[in-house]
Amino acid sequence: MAVRKLKPSTPGQRHKVIGTFSEITASAPEKSLVYGARKTGGRNHVGKMTMRYIGGGHKQKYRVIDFKRNKDGVPAVVKTIEYDPNRSARIALLFYADGEKRYILAPNGLQVGQTVVSGADVAPEVGNALPMANMPLGTLIHNIELRPGQGASLVRSAGVFAQLAGREDKYAIVKLPSGELRKVLAACKATVGVVGNSDHALEKSGKAGRSRWLGRRPHNRGVSMNPVDHPMGGGEGRQSGGHPRSRKGLLAKGYKTRTPKKQSNKLIIERRKK
Repeated sequence: MAVRKLKPSTPGQRHKVIGTFSEITASAPEKSLVYGARKTGGRNHVGKMTMRYIGGGHKQKYRVIDFKRNKDGVPAVVKTIEYDPNRSARIALLFYADGEKRYILAPNGLQVGQTVVSGADVAPEVGNALPMANMPLGTLIHNIELRPGQGASLVRSAGVFAQLAGREDKYAIVKLPSGELRKVLAACKATVGVVGNSDHALEKSGKAGRSRWLGRRPHNRGVSMNPVDHPMGGGEGRQSGGHPRSRKGLLAKGYKTRTPKKQSNKLIIERRKK
């Protein structure tokens, strides 16, 4: 995938950098794997705003993605590579040999017509899903489970990957995109390869309206508010606002917010780089 920079024909186009969509092969999603997603606008069930800066946005349909890859031993052919408005990565539509259809995240190098399969004894090739216990060390992976059978929760954004760094007892040692080195049960599945659409990080919206299309309302700083609205508000002129903190007074930028007795602390070998 590549990006294209537009000519500055209008102020909004001047800094706009968007993807080419050259790898997309279908314009409409598979109907059986789609349902309408309702927007909350940041409001809860009684209409009270519980999340700020959310609202509007284009109507979207949710594509059901198979993060579990639990259809072991059944080969599937990649039918299309599609755009998904709910995530930064592209998705691939699989047609399984028994007739079932599923979406997966499309890794780099996955082509239409290619065959992928999941299971304990499959080859560690791009798009295949298998337990980390059966992968060669050094393999680049994504879509990693934290509990066997739970479904992937790590390494799912465009262009990211983790690396299988080693094994120790029943654990696999994984180097995450953040630089963190942690243990994950080796029985957990992961998909081989790097998540596609790696040029997503180079894109620039070019104008505020594109943020509104994504459902993001304007975000204003705490320093610009009044003391009644934010701990950093108020003051004559442009005051610094004191130590950075959230609207509820929780310190930010340096203050550790991770629970000291969190269960997974013992699984982290090396913390992420700051």
